[in-house]
Amino acid sequence: MLYIPPTFRETDLQTLHAFMSRHAFATVVSAGNGLGITHLPLMIVPDQGPCGTLIGHFARANYHWRDFEAGHPVTCVFHGPHAYVSTTWYHTQPAVPTWNYAVVHATGRPSLIVDPDRMAALMLRTLAEFDPDLLHSSTYGHPPAEYIDSLIEHVVGFEIVIDTLEGKFKLGQNRSDADQAGIIAGLQARDGEFSELLALMRERGAAAS
Repeated sequence: MLYIPPTFRETDLQTLHAFMSRHAFATVVSAGNGLGITHLPLMIVPDQGPCGTLIGHFARANYHWRDFEAGHPVTCVFHGPHAYVSTTWYHTQPAVPTWNYAVVHATGRPSLIVDPDRMAALMLRTLAEFDPDLLHSSTYGHPPAEYIDSLIEHVVGFEIVIDTLEGKFKLGQNRSDADQAGIIAGLQARDGEFSELLALMRERGAAAS
């Protein structure tokens, strides 16, 4: 369970799915034979299950897929933009420094994809999602069936029907307008490094620059 004060909670399903798609490289955690942790790109199927379904694959050599085979619960953490917030940026004093960030946690029970046709579809969808130019390249063209088969031999596909989806967007919403304006000014002074975080802050009603 993710600790989320009400001010920072995001519950809109479309917003959470869009965030997961944008920040697709997730930390996957399960507790089976010990604690399994793997960093993987995941894809969201929004209309499959009440909160959507995640699909992806492990390298077959990675023992972690054994937890998925056993159906142990798994949590996938999608990390968004984040930044240190200095005390000096606040109008209200005294104050303490903090960290602004956005994350989404998706929890469910996994199952393996063993059907060869579904695995081939998963490999093609993965390429389409993360390397679409490859599929339309005049040099490489559409990957031949032999290439897809060679990929399948070395991976284990899975899906996770999401039971619980939690979004925490801690973006200074609990601070005064003057303090939020100070945070924005402090982040803007970092030469565009935190443009995505600033955009999220504005979307959540933080003070305009």
